[in-house]
Amino acid sequence: MNTPLTAQSLTGLPQDTPHDTLQEATRIRAVTSWILEAPTRRKHKLSNTSISYQGYVFVRVTLENGVEGWGEASTLGGPRWAEESVEAIKANIDTYLAPALIGKPACLLEAAAGEMARACKRNYAAKSALDTALLDATGKSLGVPAHVLLGGARRTSFSAIWALASGDAAQEVEEAQGMIEKGWFNRFKIKLGFADPKTDLDRLAALQKALPPGTDIIADVNQGWSEADFIRYLPRLADLGVSLVEQPLPAGQMAAMARISARSPIPIMMDEGVFTLDEAFDGCARGAGSVLSLKLCKHGGVHQLKQVAGVAQAAGVQLYGGCLLESSVGAAAHLHAFATLPALEWGTEHFGPKILIEDLCRDGLRYENFEVHLPEGPGLGVTPDLDLIDRYARKD
Repeated sequence: MNTPLTAQSLTGLPQDTPHDTLQEATRIRAVTSWILEAPTRRKHKLSNTSISYQGYVFVRVTLENGVEGWGEASTLGGPRWAEESVEAIKANIDTYLAPALIGKPACLLEAAAGEMARACKRNYAAKSALDTALLDATGKSLGVPAHVLLGGARRTSFSAIWALASGDAAQEVEEAQGMIEKGWFNRFKIKLGFADPKTDLDRLAALQKALPPGTDIIADVNQGWSEADFIRYLPRLADLGVSLVEQPLPAGQMAAMARISARSPIPIMMDEGVFTLDEAFDGCARGAGSVLSLKLCKHGGVHQLKQVAGVAQAAGVQLYGGCLLESSVGAAAHLHAFATLPALEWGTEHFGPKILIEDLCRDGLRYENFEVHLPEGPGLGVTPDLDLIDRYARKD
């Protein structure tokens, strides 16, 4: 015989509590945040910065029922990839966002997003960390995986992409071959834009020659080229068999992105140019790319990510699961959102847990058969390692 769900079974509270038991049980009692600096296995270079450790803000929300939920905001080398730094993220969480949420029910996720929107403008990475923590805590309170609260999983594993970004062709070849041998990754994104285009493309050619024939290679320019650069070097990108080019031009140059997208035989992906719903609509309407990279740190939360995905899908734009070197906490949050989408045509590059010397979870993500797998268990399905958080937390 099936056992009915009751207020007591969901929250451990007595049966005679009011009908809004879940809201009362999941009221936010406290929010705690830490700045972490977690070392990476090798340097990770972009067009405008290079890092040897990854900066995070970890967030823990504690509910009245004693449940704890975890979230994470990620940056790359300070306010260079976007305007947020770990210092600003923590300050805005502690000063503006947490006070707006304390005492409110964590289970009312859309209402919480509205409270955060009123508390401060943009600050999408900070908002996404808290949104993730509320999602994790609500899932744990109900005993269900986070994806159930977002509509339920349509897939439980994702084709996984590894980023090559040291700038050393020989090192990148060895690294890529090692990923293939381990069965973790057999698709690769190579970072361009931090050298002149010819040097970058020579590096890409060495990689393409050394890898098995037909290996999927994506080129990420990170806004490092001009429209003229792209036109000049497009034939070589095509000759090298590149399957996708990510954000080759500066984020604000949507008209130019539309022009190169119209003339390119290789699909163009929008990334830094699309944070908001308005930007998604504008980029898709202009034809600034035929693929869109989704990231929680850009969109401000799981529901907003799904809204941006809906705009893209309505425009016929394909979807790619982007990352910002998140640990298993942030990566798991992405996977739960990605799992509910009707399609994720390009898979995901959530390789962050594998580039860290030590992942920040005791039971992190599973990589097998060149796929990353959706965590099981309530909430995000991963458990932060408190000892590692303490070890890598910035000491004031």
